[in-house]
Amino acid sequence: MLVNMNKILKKAAKDKYAVAAFDCVSDIFVRTILDSAVNMDSPIILMALEYDLKERGMDYIAGLIKAVAPTYNVPIVLHLDHATNFAIIERALKNGFTSVMYDGSALPFDQNVKNTQQVVKMAQKYNATVEAELGHVAGKELSGCDDDHAVQLTEPQEVETFVNETNIDALAVSIGTAHGIYVSEPKLNIERLKEISAISKVPLVLHGGSGTPEAELKEAINNGITKINIYSDLRIALKKGITIASADNQRPDPLPDRMFVPMTAAISKIVQDRINLFGSKGKAAI
Repeated sequence: MLVNMNKILKKAAKDKYAVAAFDCVSDIFVRTILDSAVNMDSPIILMALEYDLKERGMDYIAGLIKAVAPTYNVPIVLHLDHATNFAIIERALKNGFTSVMYDGSALPFDQNVKNTQQVVKMAQKYNATVEAELGHVAGKELSGCDDDHAVQLTEPQEVETFVNETNIDALAVSIGTAHGIYVSEPKLNIERLKEISAISKVPLVLHGGSGTPEAELKEAINNGITKINIYSDLRIALKKGITIASADNQRPDPLPDRMFVPMTAAISKIVQDRINLFGSKGKAAI
């Protein structure tokens, strides 16, 4: 069933667990993630980037998830990730996205506030939730190219003003993660997170969860993180599955079902591992 993020993140904040959010670019991801979430009785967040919604991407991704969501007895959020284009945000809302993230993190504070306010007003018409980012989580592959903005940690003293002035539902914070695949192991600034958590009235979000040490993620959850974004781990799993499938199927016309089994198994393992680690197993009831 499709819900907005308030339906699941407020409970996560209260009970100190996090919900896994996965970027989905094809039906193999959608089906495997949803099947895994049902098996684990966990809420789940399916995300798409502006980059993924070009041409028929919007109709395909939104149409597929809206069609199958009622058949899954767990809360499912359909979330637009890292959006900057107002027209695409509104189109996503019209197409059934239940949540959107406006990313003004590379802008000056006042402009970030102003733009986020506009998105909140837009989303309210659709009963959709809004996530915004304060500070800047840099990295790769948000729009098909590298992010040329430097990492900027979230300033705790700005959090209360930003949340109050924008009326957002969730806040993505920068505490040491990055998007994409890490070249060295990240170290999260948990003390900074504790300061932010003590001030914020809304659930907190961590981007760049792939490749972050599990102990660091657990510490972040214990100190206020309620949503963790995962994408690179899925892509690595898919590649692993494709490699196994190719090695196992030597016939010139390999059967599709046999090809898909290693791929779905590899993706499902990541999804179930993250659900277990984040503590959302058995938390589907809302």
